[in-house]
Amino acid sequence: MGETPGPTEGRGAFLEALSERVLVCDGAMGTLLYAKGVFLNRCFDELNLTQPGLVSRVHSEYVQAGADVLETNTFGANRIKLGTFGLADRMHAINVAGATLARTAAAVSEGVFVAGAIGPLGVRIEPWGRTGLDEAEAVFREQAAALAEGGVDLFILETFRDVNELTAAIRGVRQVSSLPVVAQMTTEDDGNTLDGTPPETFTPALELAGADVIGINCSVGPAATLETIERIGRLTTRRLSAQPNAGRPRDVDGRNLYLCSPEYLASYAKRFVGAGVRLVGGCCGTTPDHIRQIAASVRTSAPTSGRTAITSETGPAVEIVPVPRRERSAFGRVLAEGGFALLGEASAPRGLEVEAVVAGVQRQQAAGVCAVSVPDYPRNGPRVSALALALLLQQGGVEAVLHVTCRAHNLMGLQSDLLGAHAMGVRNVVLTTGDPAPLKAYADATAVFEVDAIGLLNIASRLNRGLDIGGQSLGEPTSFHIGAAVNPFSPDLDAEWRRLDFKIDAGAEYLLTPPIFDLDAFDAVLPRLTATGVPIVAGVVALESTRQAEFHASEVSGVVLPDAVVDRLRQSTDPAEAGHEFSLATARALRDRVQGLRISTLHGSPEAGERLLVDLANI
Repeated sequence: MGETPGPTEGRGAFLEALSERVLVCDGAMGTLLYAKGVFLNRCFDELNLTQPGLVSRVHSEYVQAGADVLETNTFGANRIKLGTFGLADRMHAINVAGATLARTAAAVSEGVFVAGAIGPLGVRIEPWGRTGLDEAEAVFREQAAALAEGGVDLFILETFRDVNELTAAIRGVRQVSSLPVVAQMTTEDDGNTLDGTPPETFTPALELAGADVIGINCSVGPAATLETIERIGRLTTRRLSAQPNAGRPRDVDGRNLYLCSPEYLASYAKRFVGAGVRLVGGCCGTTPDHIRQIAASVRTSAPTSGRTAITSETGPAVEIVPVPRRERSAFGRVLAEGGFALLGEASAPRGLEVEAVVAGVQRQQAAGVCAVSVPDYPRNGPRVSALALALLLQQGGVEAVLHVTCRAHNLMGLQSDLLGAHAMGVRNVVLTTGDPAPLKAYADATAVFEVDAIGLLNIASRLNRGLDIGGQSLGEPTSFHIGAAVNPFSPDLDAEWRRLDFKIDAGAEYLLTPPIFDLDAFDAVLPRLTATGVPIVAGVVALESTRQAEFHASEVSGVVLPDAVVDRLRQSTDPAEAGHEFSLATARALRDRVQGLRISTLHGSPEAGERLLVDLANI
């Protein structure tokens, strides 16, 4: 039995071996576990504790196939992902066991290294998500510490789509270990990451973060991987790695199968070596047969050495100074010049009955509104989208304030929606996380929520600086007037204020509140709002019935409606008039406190809102 290099030998052994020869990494763990009868809904990482013999057999098959590096079965063994299976408290044990199993399998062959496999957290981190970089680093740090305790020789950080998350992972590892780090992004056929970041951006970022080896794994097959590796090789002198899938998966009788043959993958492994790759293996769909062919192929290939990085001809994208607010929209001009902004509202109709909505909006415009808010309510039934309604209003000469939520699209889809809205003339946007859609009519309907409002604000702000989410130049910046929602009546005000600060840092230029019914409660939080220096547009509902007041008091989150107001309407012989008087008095009082009002008619009639707007315009 040969001796395998242990973790006490430090970072030198693995890197020295890479300098001497091309090393072959193992292939897919999940593919083999699935083939051996493990259902896809299982936590594969937990098998380190519950079925260690099964995991050991996979490792042994790869050693027998000629792998020089075994990855631990810990790709998803971070606290966050394990938490979705109720296993967060087993994080340490799962990772230590994963490292121990791989080391035991490696010990049967001389010179086999054990790599601690670490994958993404499964949640979006800043600037796109609510998980902070510091929080992400802490999660990666604790997983890396457990793997180091289990005896790994290096770390492979793989299948990352977000370069920010991968650099956070590198920093987390570096806080507990000096062992070598292989950092691998996952890319599309065009070489950009799934979030659109090109190699010219992520390669120097990974090098700066401290990666010893930079590479690509997963998502695409060997041909596209080779093209991306060649681009990376012109940007860095760090060692390179390549672990492609066995082609794109194809649906065969309801199963996703990877159809690249071992011989085909091995032929590309030789090309990888010619492009400077020193660590080559496989990802999804690769088996011991693939690794056996790869090992035979690369050991007859002379490794490339002495690569010289070539500076990218395009260089990093240059941020553009955003267009001044007063030049973006009439609404923006009012706020920029210290005026008072009066906003109306248009709700998406059911079916195609938009004529009445457009006619009502035109009456609001005649009453003096500078723009009309178009909410994206999570309603059931066939309704015109908020974006479509906003475009119809713009075409009719009415400036719209489009509400965009994170409910229905992922990060790339939200970017496309914003670019499409801008191309059609929409400039004012309110960017919110949004509420889940009610599932009464469509029980199987699901929401996306890949990012939240903070991530969405970062997208729009970046577009205004001429950059897409991947950091690439748009050629021309957008000119959105960007708003955000704030709930000053949240039951967790500390969290709300923290998120508000993040929203402003992300680019919020005005704040929209929920309906204000209690001036005393609003006055209590107003100093905190005004301290931000961001204009406040307060919500006012045109009350016209007792039922409407009861609804807001009992069923609308983020609203404080005093019992005295509801009682006043209940006792009135003319609730519509009493409601109008209350709403008008509230709006008048708010004019001295905020920089704008949004008049809405939620569960009320358009006529009530129009009457309130007319009376306000005559003040």
